[in-house]
Amino acid sequence: MAIATETQPQQQQQQQKGSSEGAAMDQQRWTLNDFDIGKPLGRGKFGHVYLSREKRSNHIVALKVLFKTQLKQSQVEHQLRREVEIQSHLRHPNILRLYGYFYDQKRVYLILEYAAKGELYKELQKCKYFSERRAATYVASLARALIYCHGKHVIHRDIKPENLLVGAQGELKIADFGWSVHTFNRRRTMCGTLDYLPPEMVESVEHDANVDIWSLGILCYEFLYGVPPFEAKEHSDTYRRIVQVDLKFPSRPVVSSAAKDLITQMLVKDSSQRLPLKKLLEHPWIVQNAEPSGVYRG
Repeated sequence: MAIATETQPQQQQQQQKGSSEGAAMDQQRWTLNDFDIGKPLGRGKFGHVYLSREKRSNHIVALKVLFKTQLKQSQVEHQLRREVEIQSHLRHPNILRLYGYFYDQKRVYLILEYAAKGELYKELQKCKYFSERRAATYVASLARALIYCHGKHVIHRDIKPENLLVGAQGELKIADFGWSVHTFNRRRTMCGTLDYLPPEMVESVEHDANVDIWSLGILCYEFLYGVPPFEAKEHSDTYRRIVQVDLKFPSRPVVSSAAKDLITQMLVKDSSQRLPLKKLLEHPWIVQNAEPSGVYRG
C-alpha cells in the first residue's frame, strides 16, 4: 500500500469475507464519487472523519480522510499501513470494522463502520464517572475483544477512552489500531498514552500481550473514578507512580471492594502475574455487574 509515494490516483481495497453487514460493501475498487459525503463526525491530527453513504449499497459508513503531506511530515505512513493491515482483518462485535481504503494524489480514505453514539471519551467527561454496572459491561466487552485480538497475535497497546466508540445499540467498539502490532515475539517500542503505559514500557524492557491487561485495568479505574490512577502534575511523577504501582483508591466516588480487587489484580508490575483476560470474565465483580449481552442500555 504505497501511501506517500504514489503520484497517480489509484484505489485499492482490502477484501473481506464473512459478515453479511460487510458483504454489501464488497466491490473491487472505490473512488470518492462512490460516496455521498455528509456531516463531519470528528477531526484528528491528520485529517477529518465524515458521515458518508456508499451509493451502490446505501450503506452508511464513516469516511476517514487523511492528508498524505501530514502523514509524511509526521513519519507515520508505516503506522497507517499497519493499522489498515491489522484492522481490515479483524471481525468482532466490539472492534470497529475497516471495510477498505482508497487514495488519490493528496489523500488517503479509510472506509470505517459508523458508530452512531460517538466517542466514549465525551460520554465519560459528561458523566464524570460510570456506574459499576456500566463499567463492568464495558470492561467485559473489551476483554472479549482483546482475547480475540491476542488469539490472532495482535496486541493493541493503546486502549484508552479516546480510542473507544459506541455503536447504535450501546455496544463498545475499539476504534484505533494505530499503535497495534501483529507479533509473535516480545517488543521494546515505547508507544501508547502516558497515563496508560505499563511499567515494562516505561522502563523500556520487553513487553507482550499483557500490556493490554494493564491498560484495561487503568481504563476500569478511570471508568469508576473519572481519572486514571497514576495521574500527576509532572510526567516524571506519573512515570514514578507507574513503575512503583503507586495505586490508591479515593473514598469518593464510592466503589465496591470487588471492583478494587479486580483492578488490583490487573495492575501488577510483573506482567506474567496479571489476571488473564479469561479469568477476568469469571471475576465476581464482572459476573455480578456486567450485562451478559455486552450492551449497556442505561
